[in-house]
This record gives sequence, C-alpha cells and structure tokens, in this order.
Amino acid sequence: MKFRYDVVVIGGGHAGCEAAHAAARMGAKTCLITMDMNKIGQMSCNPAVGGIAKGQIVREIDALGGKMGEVTDHTSIQFRMLNRSKGPAMWSPRSQTDRGKFIWAWRKILENTPNLSIWQDTANSFIFANGGGEELPKITGVKTQLGVEFEAKTVVLTAGTFLNGLMHIGRTMIQGGRISEPASYGISDQLKKMGIRTARMKTGTPVRIDGRTIDFSKAECQNGETDFHKFSFLDYEAHHDLPQMSCWTIQTNEAVHEVLRRGLPDSPLYNGQIQSIGPRYCPSIETKLVTFPDKDHHLLFLEPEGNDTQEYYLNGFSSSLPIEIQYEALRKIPALEHAEIYRPGYAIEYDFFDPTQLTHSLESKVIENLFLAGQVNGTTGYEEAAGQGLVAGINAAIRVRGEDPFILGRDEAYIGVLIDDLVTKGVDEPYRMFTSRAEYRILLRQDDADMRLTPKGYAMGLADQYRYDLMISKKESIEKLLEFCRSFHVKLSFNDSLSQIGSSTLKEGCKLISLLERPELSFQILKDFIPELNDALESISNRREEIIEATEIRIKYAGYIERERIIADKISRLEKVRLPKDIDYNMLSQLTIEARQKLSRIRPVNIAQASRIPGVSPADINILLVLLGR
Repeated sequence: MKFRYDVVVIGGGHAGCEAAHAAARMGAKTCLITMDMNKIGQMSCNPAVGGIAKGQIVREIDALGGKMGEVTDHTSIQFRMLNRSKGPAMWSPRSQTDRGKFIWAWRKILENTPNLSIWQDTANSFIFANGGGEELPKITGVKTQLGVEFEAKTVVLTAGTFLNGLMHIGRTMIQGGRISEPASYGISDQLKKMGIRTARMKTGTPVRIDGRTIDFSKAECQNGETDFHKFSFLDYEAHHDLPQMSCWTIQTNEAVHEVLRRGLPDSPLYNGQIQSIGPRYCPSIETKLVTFPDKDHHLLFLEPEGNDTQEYYLNGFSSSLPIEIQYEALRKIPALEHAEIYRPGYAIEYDFFDPTQLTHSLESKVIENLFLAGQVNGTTGYEEAAGQGLVAGINAAIRVRGEDPFILGRDEAYIGVLIDDLVTKGVDEPYRMFTSRAEYRILLRQDDADMRLTPKGYAMGLADQYRYDLMISKKESIEKLLEFCRSFHVKLSFNDSLSQIGSSTLKEGCKLISLLERPELSFQILKDFIPELNDALESISNRREEIIEATEIRIKYAGYIERERIIADKISRLEKVRLPKDIDYNMLSQLTIEARQKLSRIRPVNIAQASRIPGVSPADINILLVLLGR
C-alpha cells in the first residue's frame, strides 16, 4: 500500500462515516482511519436515529447523497413520526434501529465505495508544513500508533469522545473513549500547541438491561407506525426489512429516588470529580433529582437494541452513580424488580475544540487543510455529528480541487443552522439541535429536504442520477397535482357534501385549492366526494402517499411559507455584505467593548454572521454598515 491520499478521515463514528463516504464519492482518494472496524458507525448511547429536529437533519443528509438515512431504514426495528399534533414544520421522524446490523450496513457501504480505503489503527499525531509570515501552518499528514505515516492533502478529524477520554462510575475512573475501548492521546496537546483552543465536556449513558429479566406486564407498550414514512427519499421499502419491535414506558418512584439520593455523595457530578459541563437537555437521573426535587416520578423508556439480542437501553436513566446504587434503584421499579444488567451507566469526559475557530466549511482558521466534525466541535448526538461530517467531507474534497467551499445557509438546512451556530456563537455546553434554534422552520420541513438539497448534492457529484431523477419526478407530480387543484372548479351543488363532511357551505363556487386550505378538509376526505380528484390521485403511480402529503402541506401552509421566504431573502442580503479579512475591530472605538472583543475573536465573514454573534447589538451592526459605506 502507498499511504498517499487526498483526504484522510480520523474516526469511524457517524461523522467519520459520512465524511469518508462523501469525499470518496466526489472523486477524492480517501482513507478512513478507525481504531476498530467492528465499531464503525457504533451507536455509543441509545439505539435510535432522529427525533425532534434531528430527524430533519437525517433527511437533509439523505437528500444531499449521504447514507445515514438509508442505513437507518435498512436496520429499523421501529419507526415513528413525532410531533404529529403540531404543524408540519415540527414533524420529526425517529427510528429505533438494530445496533449490530447498523454497524454492518455501514461497513458494507464503506467497503464497497470506490476511492475509499480503510485502515484499522489509532492516529496519534499530525505532520505539518510550517507556515511562514502570514501563512498558516499546513497539515500534510498523519502518524499512527503502528508507526505508519499517511500523506494527506486534507485531514478530517472526527474523534468523538476519544480525545483524552475519561470515564466515571461512582468514584471509579477509567481511561477510555467508550466502555472497554482505549482513549486517544497526543492529538489534543499537539493542536493546543498550534493555537487551537481546547476544553472539556461531559456526556453519559444509561444502564443496559437483560430483557429476559424485565416484567413487561408492568410496563406500557409503545408500538411504532407502519405507514409510508421513512428516512431516505429513495423509493424502496427498506423500512420494513426487519421484524418490528415495541418500546415500553415505565416510571421511577419515590423509593427509587431515595436510593439515588443516598448515592449522591459518591456521584462524580456532585463530589467535584467531574468539572466539565454536560448536556442540559439530556440530564442524568441524579441531575433530574437535584434540579426537580419536588417531582415524585420521571418517565423512562425501555428501548430494544435489536432483533437478535436481549439487550435493552433504559432511556432517561443516564447515570454515573456507583454500580450498587444504580442496581438497587433499578430494582425499586415494578417492571425491573428482578432485573439483571449487562453493564452500568457511566459518564465520560473528553476534549473538544472551540468551534469559533472554524470557518463555515468546518476548516480550521488556525491550521490550513484541517477540518473538524462531530463531538470534537462541542456537539452531542449522532445526527449533529453526521451532518457536520458530511459537510466536512464534501469540503475536504472540494479543497483538494481548489474550488469554492460548500456552505449551507440558515434558510437552506438545519445543518446550516447547526454549523452557523457553532462557528458564530460557540458552545459552553454540548450543543443539541432543536426546531426552536431555526428561525425558518417552515422552510426547513422534513418533507421537502430533497427539493431543497438534492440539486446541490447532484451538482457536486455526491447525489447520483437515480436520486436526482426521483426528485424531479416527485417535483413534477406535486406541480401537476397543484395545477389540478388550482383549475378544478367546485360548484354550489357541492354544499350537500360539505354539510355531510361537517364543513361550512359555500356562498359561491370556488377552486378546489380553496377547499383544501380549510384545516378540516384533506385529499383523503374530498376524494370520496369528487371523482375527478380521486382519478387525479390514482394517476400518481409512484410514491403516492408522499406526494399527496407534500402537496397538501404546500397548499395549507402556502401563506406562511411565502412570508418566511420573504423574510429569509431580506436577511440573505446581509450575507452579501462582506467584512474585510484584515479589519482591526479594536480600532473601531464607535463599537462597544464587548462587540470589539467578540468580533476580533470570531472574525465573521459578513454582516449577517456578525449580527448573530451574542454581544453584538443592532447598533453595532449599524455602525459597521456605516463604516462600510452601506
């Protein structure tokens, strides 16, 4: 083997898999370096993909030509669309997956991707060409534990929780990046010396339970859905490949809480052992007790790990308390009175790098040709990592070509919101995506991610012709159905049917689209009363349910979509007002001191990004516009 590559990706987690696949698909000679090929795409925490806003990210990854959606559909053991009681901007797909099959589905993809090699080893240092004068240091390669040196034009670092990883179970501390897996040393210290700011974060995971010892008669069953919804926009029926399984809900009680409180003096979170900050929106069970002392129960979810295992994940019971405390507390829950566990929950501390030192392409501002993605940027979650990995892999390949970087706007994708938040605002706790973080939620719905992003993926060579043709076919079908609704005239004689349906009658004839704007009416209801509509729906030969749903959303929310588009276009004008790279903000006395400090540290590329920096006020933005002659 000749260890010379265009792109070297370090880490085989969700970010690394997407980065390596994307770079190779775009024609870059790529190598993925991973500690263990049997842990590629490993789900370190819960065996699920998607959820609130996370599901939208997965659909965006798929629309661009990434693989997380396909892998999830092929290995799904339960699928649900969350937030159905709210508007479609909030609908979020989520899937339980078979953890073991998820790994092997990813391996099958990666091992059969042209231009992609895999090397099982641990990267422990980088090779640099020193910059001189105004030039930045340039990364030129990677060294590994086995003594192999890789030449690389670009490097993507996706090391997850492995950089100086330290696990905590009670007062026991174990070095490692994941239970029973070694940590990675050397890289953080080297990058810190090069000027990259680093700090520590903490995350955790719950106990794993032997399903044979769970009394499911004392738990409430939570079944999945079996309609047309899935993650990938490709038109296969992959979401029914595997036998579907149920999740179960149970609750803690005061007896459980009493045991847990007894263990707090030995909790690493409260005895000073852990100094770093954990995820606010995924707290440990002991944090819940301290934060909500008056609450007498907390909801927990028993999630199956796969078809061929008895292992269950106890969602909501993340903990780093001593093993005996975790075990005793579990057995105070009626469904778990006789439970046996495979392993306890634990917390892990790890190094991350200040994401404000990255550009929107996820390339380092400090070291040329180095890209960072995933938890090393201060995020938490498989989906957030995968979205970053995809963008980093794309841009690493583009960098080799010498072309302009690929950047997603906040009005184009949740991935764009995620990256802009990271590089503009930074993080002081593990970043998790929510729909509330996106100001253009109605434009970023899960149902139209392919319309938004597949043309971009196709133009780059990431999305293939088949995917692009499917998107075009869907778009044409939606437009055809919309045109039918705009042109079909409903006469006053239809009032009898409207009365039967329970909708208000017409005072004059109208177009069908006007009826569909009513919240209580739908294609499904009206087709039984309008034969021409039923014929139009039946004429859709492929992906009928998906097209009908997308069309109905377009009709019912047309006013909101148009209004949000106008607002987004106004804001996008500020993206075109570039800020000089060499501007010295400290010399601009008209700005507040905080604004000068923040602008000097983050170095925004345009006025729009500057306006999103915490501490930079509208008055500061007006001053910048005046100084730029705008």
